[in-house]
Amino acid sequence: MNRLAKRFVVSFVLSMMIVFNFNSSILIGYSDSDKIPVYGYKIIQVYPHDTEAFTQGLVFKDGFLYEGTGLFRNSSLRKIDLESGKVLKIKKIPDRFFGEGITIFGDRIIQLTWKGNIGFVYNKNTFNLTDRFNYPYEGWGICQDGKYLIVSDGTSTIRFLEPDNFREISRITVQENGTPINNINELEYVKGEIYANIWQSEFIAKINPLNGSISGWIDLTGLLKMENVEKKVDVLNGIAYDRENDRLFVTGKLWPFVFEIELIK
Repeated sequence: MNRLAKRFVVSFVLSMMIVFNFNSSILIGYSDSDKIPVYGYKIIQVYPHDTEAFTQGLVFKDGFLYEGTGLFRNSSLRKIDLESGKVLKIKKIPDRFFGEGITIFGDRIIQLTWKGNIGFVYNKNTFNLTDRFNYPYEGWGICQDGKYLIVSDGTSTIRFLEPDNFREISRITVQENGTPINNINELEYVKGEIYANIWQSEFIAKINPLNGSISGWIDLTGLLKMENVEKKVDVLNGIAYDRENDRLFVTGKLWPFVFEIELIK
């Protein structure tokens, strides 16, 4: 075996070890006796999605999708027609900020930034900027439970904030059988639980908001078929819930589709 071939084999083995260890760390502690369910999925409907949208946050409200996108010099807030994928309204954020998660609270849209330590508040109907606020951690995902804003920072910590003054009220540590789970990313509040994308994985965690314990895993492996992809795509990210019609939507960064799915035990 020549030197180049040896390097390839070593690199391949190391990469497989990393993937194995990463996936194992997500489901660490899981066993039949622990009774933490792992859900599969059924695709109900597929909708078009802008392949230039680096999805960081996703919300469904009043028949429309709202999306926060990332990347420096290309971050935005968008209102989208679900059926066509057409962008109906867009608000660019300053080039120096990397946009992150969004949520809607009343008539306000709240958008985080990654390392900018600043969040933006917009009027939901006009997208006019109405306020800003600061926080001393990275901004990743955000959702709300009707009372508090719920925020992730890429670690195992989830914070609960007052929606008016953004003051931290409490926090939980996301954990599976006592082991902290890191890389908590985009968030959505669904039927009393927090759904969270786990960055760089195909899993969504179902989290108890009272104590941070994981009550279930959603395995979305194979959701996006690569034979249907024409451009470069990034990781699974983006969860939206239609409360009125009990519909769950997921997508990913630069993905060509938004998927409406049903969970299967």
